[in-house]
Amino acid sequence: MTGLGVASQLLEIVMALLLAPLLSGWINQCRAWLQNKSGAGLLQPYRMLHKLFNKESLISEHASPLFRGAPYIVFGCMALASAIIPTLSTDLPLSPAADAIALVGLFAVARVFISLAAMDVGTSFGTFGARREMLIGFLAEPALLMVLFSASLISKSTSLTTIVETLAHRHLAIYPSLALAGVAFTMVSLAENARVPVDNPATHLELTMIHEALILEYSGRHLALLEWAASLKLFAYSCIGLALFFPWGVAEAEAPLALLLAMPVLILKLAIGGVLLALLETLSAKMRIFRVPEFLATAFLLAVIGMLVSILLGQ
Repeated sequence: MTGLGVASQLLEIVMALLLAPLLSGWINQCRAWLQNKSGAGLLQPYRMLHKLFNKESLISEHASPLFRGAPYIVFGCMALASAIIPTLSTDLPLSPAADAIALVGLFAVARVFISLAAMDVGTSFGTFGARREMLIGFLAEPALLMVLFSASLISKSTSLTTIVETLAHRHLAIYPSLALAGVAFTMVSLAENARVPVDNPATHLELTMIHEALILEYSGRHLALLEWAASLKLFAYSCIGLALFFPWGVAEAEAPLALLLAMPVLILKLAIGGVLLALLETLSAKMRIFRVPEFLATAFLLAVIGMLVSILLGQ
C-alpha cells in the first residue's frame, strides 16, 4: 500500500463524511421547493450536527455498554461502507473489499446493533421500532443481494469495482436485467433509508415512525453520530446505485488529481439523484406498515426476474 494510495483513500472517506449531510440537506431542500415551502437550507444538517456534538449526552440508568457503544459501531459501519464503494475511483487500497456480500453484511451489522440498542433501555417505542426495523431488514437485504447478483452476472464477479469497470467500458445500451434491477434497487433504497412511502424521515408520530423510534433515547454526541450515520447510509446507497447503473465518470487510478476530476461528476450525479428522490417522495403517499412486506417482496421478485432475464439473454 503506497502513500499515494492511502492519501487517495483518505480523500474518498473525507469526501463521503462531508458530502453525506449535504446530500440530506439537498434532498430536504428540494422537497420543500416541490411543496412550495422555503425549507431549512442546505447547511441545516451541519448546523444540527454541530449543535448535537456540543450538547451533553443523557443516558438512562438502565442502559448497558451496548447502548453506549452502538452509535460508534453504526457510524463506523456506514463510514466503512462509504469507503469501499467505488465512488471516485476503482483503484484504491480498500477496493478489493468492495464485495457485494461484504457490503450487505456491513449494513446488517449496523442494523443489528441499532436494533439491540433500541431494545436495551426497555422502552416500548424502542422495542416497537426495533421490531419494524428487523422486519424491513429481513425483507430488504435479500432483495439487495439479488440486485447486486443481477449486475454481477454481467461482469462475472461480485466485486463492485469489477462491475463498475465492466459496465463503464461497454457500449451505452439498455440491459433488461439492469432495468428490472434498477426498479428493485430504488424500492429497496426507499425502505432501507426510511423514506416515503415506507417511512417518513420528518415524522414523530409514534404509530408510524420506524427510524426515529430507534433513536428516541439518544441525545448529544450519540444522537449526532446516529444522524450522521443515517446520512452516510443514504450517501452509500446513492453511490451503489450510481456504481451499478451510471458507472461513467469514475476514475481508474489512485492519483489524487484523477479523484479530484471525478468529484464534480459524482456531485452532479448525486444532485440529480437527490432531485429525483425528492420528486418521488413528493408524489408518493405513506403506505401502511402492513403493506411494506408486499412492497419489498415485489422488489425481490423484480430482482430475481432480472437475474433470470440476464441468464436467458446472456447479457
